Amino acid sequence: MKLISYIENKIEKTGILYEDGIKELNCSIIDAIKASHIEEFLEDQLISNFSEIRIIPPVKPSKVICVGLNYRDHAHELDMEIPEEPVLFIKPPTSVIGHLDPIIYPKSSRQLDYEAELAVIISRKGYHIDEKDTDHYIGGYTILNDVTARDLQSKDIQWTRAKSFNTFCPLGPCIETELNPLNQQISLKLNQKIKQSSNTKNMIFSPHKLVKFISDIMTLYPGDVIATGTPPGVGPMEVGDTVEAEVQDIGVLRNFLKKEL
Repeated sequence: MKLISYIENKIEKTGILYEDGIKELNCSIIDAIKASHIEEFLEDQLISNFSEIRIIPPVKPSKVICVGLNYRDHAHELDMEIPEEPVLFIKPPTSVIGHLDPIIYPKSSRQLDYEAELAVIISRKGYHIDEKDTDHYIGGYTILNDVTARDLQSKDIQWTRAKSFNTFCPLGPCIETELNPLNQQISLKLNQKIKQSSNTKNMIFSPHKLVKFISDIMTLYPGDVIATGTPPGVGPMEVGDTVEAEVQDIGVLRNFLKKEL
């Protein structure tokens, strides 16, 4: 099931995404994830004209926890050793934007890079979650582009500045609640040219291991996002570019680059 958040007539709504349109749900996206009988929340009307709505980020996270160097082929590309534990950093909620929203190229950076990632959506509050119980806390998966000011990252000891500008966390377009996260083709196109292409089976730490590891550090809340790392092929974007991150059974997250005014 693909769940989507959108704005229609200036009202934020939740719906189920079908091939021919969207059916509205009269509940929140987190309630929809946890519902045992989703039919109870379905409205009859099918929205088939997507020009009448604006897709927004599927959740409003309290935090976005990201994992660095979590693909074996990416580590090989960089000639780096496989980490023994996940390397974590956080992007603030103010960096989150949705499908078709512009990524703003800040004046203070000279190199903005794309990083396509599979992202975990947390559906329940949890702390010290046992790995065998993590499916109970994973509500689904979406796509994330971990936009990075690479030139600023190389200047700083910490990555916070390089990862945290407004618009540096495109997220969406939907949440897939039924997904095998360990065998998904993941790719990224820049102006229709493939730049990244791999499979989530190349992850070093699975989403379930990441949920366990992170929840031993901090409490996870419904709507929180865990970005599971990027495959090889990371590179720069320019103002005017269109960037499309894709995960096989989820869809395509499309954004474009605008200059900061």
